[in-house]
Amino acid sequence: MNLKQAASIGDLRELARRRLPRMVFDYIDGAAGEEITSKRNRVALDEVCLIPGALVDVSSRHHATKLFGREVSFPAIVGPTGLNGAFWPEGDVALARGAARAGIPFVLSTAATVRLNPFLKVAGPLRWFQLYMMKDRGLVEAFLQRIFQSGFNVLQLTVDTSVSGRRNRDIRNAFTLPFRWTARNFIDSALHPRWSTSMLRSGPPMLRLFEEIAGAPPRGATISDVMQQQLSSSFTWKDLEWLRARWRGYLVLKGISTEEQSRRSMDAGSDGIVVSNHGGRQLDGTRSSVEWLPRIVDAVAGRMTVLVDSGFRSGNDIGKAIALGADGVKLGRAALYGLAAGGEEGVVHALAIIKAELDRTMALCGASSIGQLRGRVDGVGAASL
Repeated sequence: MNLKQAASIGDLRELARRRLPRMVFDYIDGAAGEEITSKRNRVALDEVCLIPGALVDVSSRHHATKLFGREVSFPAIVGPTGLNGAFWPEGDVALARGAARAGIPFVLSTAATVRLNPFLKVAGPLRWFQLYMMKDRGLVEAFLQRIFQSGFNVLQLTVDTSVSGRRNRDIRNAFTLPFRWTARNFIDSALHPRWSTSMLRSGPPMLRLFEEIAGAPPRGATISDVMQQQLSSSFTWKDLEWLRARWRGYLVLKGISTEEQSRRSMDAGSDGIVVSNHGGRQLDGTRSSVEWLPRIVDAVAGRMTVLVDSGFRSGNDIGKAIALGADGVKLGRAALYGLAAGGEEGVVHALAIIKAELDRTMALCGASSIGQLRGRVDGVGAASL
């Protein structure tokens, strides 16, 4: 199977698995602890049941919607992921260009492996930025100033990382930054010559954006350790006022999981939230995002934008989220499998698969527009709240 033959995100996952050394593939594919929450994300989505439509004119279907005042071609966002240069040279650039070609936003991560100016030369107009709240607020202010001046108008603050998740696969694989070349990792890399050659040409991935703004590259025993050095464990709802006062664009909180949290987000001046369990990569043993979604949508009652992520792998999944009341879906691993399988073209292919699946889901649910998918769902299955 080659890239053009890949019919699903599952096919792209298999191509990525073949191309990448195990330590790198496991970083994409893995999750926290025993990966219970990661598995639950998938099970819960599978249990959501859509309602088929019949005898409805769906000969003309429209996928576009608006997010934070800007039109997007369909209700998806390529979400923030770190260390993308480990999967493909200049991975952040490939993801951004793929998203721009698809007409959807790309969220640049604090843990990007590209410097800002090269990124801005190729990024599309729908630029969002993801921020971790760090211990050094002076550094946070430096990030805010730089990204606002660079045309980013949506800031996504990740709020479920007071400490980093314990990711057992990374520990077993000794996946570090910079790479730690154990005998096993060296042999595994040698068995994946296409990846190894590309890394030799481009150089090892580093947190270039952080290094550019902070002035020094972070290091640690694992990727989680690298981020743990920087993350604030004391940032609270009250402190959120400090951030809101310093950011002039749209503010989105990522990692919301209860009705109370969603209400407090509104009270704090947030323009949107992401219902998320971080793809199962933080607290293992929680409910899936899609289980939380209906109650949060009810609590928000249309007063702010509600996005969702964690476990979404198809256009059918996006259709379920829209039917349950979400305004859009953030894609993580789905885009990364495409990236690892074929760079920018792999990202474009992944997004094209998802959009085509969403189009067919709309037609079979009797929906000619995104808005008409609302309510076309029969409960949240056995895993419902």
